[in-house]
Amino acid sequence: MALSVDIEKRLGAFTLKVAFEADNGVTALLGASGSGKSLTCRCIAGIEKPDRGRIVLDGRVLYDSGKGVCLTPQQRHTGYLFQQYALFPTMTVWQNLACAVRDRRKRDAAVREMLGRVQMQGFEKRYPRQLSGGQQQRIALARMLLSEPDMLLLDEPFSALDSHLRFRLQNETGRIIRDFGRTVLLVSHDRDEVYRLADSIAIVRDGRIETIGEKHAIFAAPGSVEGARLTGCKNISRLRRIDGAHALAEDWGLTLPTPPLPEDVTHVGIRMHDLSPRTGGDAVACRVLEATETPFTYVVALTPEDAREKTPVRMELSKEAWLNVRAERLGVAFPLDKLLWLKA
Repeated sequence: MALSVDIEKRLGAFTLKVAFEADNGVTALLGASGSGKSLTCRCIAGIEKPDRGRIVLDGRVLYDSGKGVCLTPQQRHTGYLFQQYALFPTMTVWQNLACAVRDRRKRDAAVREMLGRVQMQGFEKRYPRQLSGGQQQRIALARMLLSEPDMLLLDEPFSALDSHLRFRLQNETGRIIRDFGRTVLLVSHDRDEVYRLADSIAIVRDGRIETIGEKHAIFAAPGSVEGARLTGCKNISRLRRIDGAHALAEDWGLTLPTPPLPEDVTHVGIRMHDLSPRTGGDAVACRVLEATETPFTYVVALTPEDAREKTPVRMELSKEAWLNVRAERLGVAFPLDKLLWLKA
């Protein structure tokens, strides 16, 4: 593995205790605010010192509490893109970039080439205060790449941008970091951002890595309630086993068929787009509580006919699909292969 991390650090009442490995490519640390994502990155970069553990990058030991190794941030040679970009305010764009190039003989050519890569030609004489948030982000990323780091750490790099600019810069940044060709850690709480940019995802909760894996596999089977929520599942219910083949989704008031389940499965989930109207067969008779229009879809809140005062299940349909089936009562399919079996 390109990066191996096994560290522990206590900050007040919070304890970070993470262990994971990451290959070359983009690994996202996906978690809620305060879960320990940024602290993990700061420990890897050398900004924070763990209480114990080991960090190895490409076979080079960055930190080992047992052997007394703790390289400085400069010695670790990682590129860290902060949320606020940390450009030097009294330097021009050109000066901000030039200071990152160690070989003075190559400085001018390297800066010109990088300005072209991030599409910022013509901004060389401007100061950071004269740039938009998106332009500052590109210059910060360019400066980081010019330092030729051994890995990149991107800490919520799009959090300060509006949605339109965020989408565009995610695409531009995705191209740049894939060209980098080495290990990249992306800190985020945005599932769409993670899905767009990452190859692998680590779900972070309360200072722990709950699960880690290839992004498509994590979205298909997040494994935990927190993982399901972070990957956008809106329908989650507590689960009570009835027998070996059936269980009650207690919050929905719905009995579901089940495959053999591990003992630690305590909840069930299903994504809104995996529900669909159906007549006959295994369709569940439901009452429609409300239909909320979004710019491109309807989100329909339902509850099984015989359930009372239960948490609604939400189904998302295209506007055309909803207008074709619109009614006060609907049959709804809960496909067994789309149900998410989750641990607390």
